[in-house]
Amino acid sequence: MEEDQLVDIHHLTPNDVPLMKALLTTFGDAFNEPATYTVNPPSADYLEQLLDSDTFIALAALKNRVVIGGIAAYELKKFEQERSEIYIYDLAVASGHRREGTATMLIEKLKEIAAKRGAYVIFVQADTGIEDEPAIALYTRLGRREHVLHFDIPVEGQGG
Repeated sequence: MEEDQLVDIHHLTPNDVPLMKALLTTFGDAFNEPATYTVNPPSADYLEQLLDSDTFIALAALKNRVVIGGIAAYELKKFEQERSEIYIYDLAVASGHRREGTATMLIEKLKEIAAKRGAYVIFVQADTGIEDEPAIALYTRLGRREHVLHFDIPVEGQGG
């Protein structure tokens, strides 16, 4: 791989707000939901606090210093044992950079972080629709599939 084609996986810190904003745009484009990720963006202060949190993990895949993908994940401390789980909330790679191993690199970096934090598992949800078949293939290759149901319970006064 030529040097200008190398992908750098960067664990975002509070100093990386511009990269986090670029990651939001990447998620919006990749999921075809730009309004969700860019119309009402969080403030820089909010993102700094989030990136400084010990429960949030953001990874950005950079090629030529441009965000081409990333992961947003949460560490969930368990109550029944002194351990945690990592939940991948969002994982995306820009359409022009898919099938290059970037998603696998992101998950491998997340596994390193999870191990350092004492997590025993990383879990992720995928839709069963045709548009998520590549994601399902990736997750099947890297882990064990479980069949679960997902329910969204609205918070009073917050809409659906």
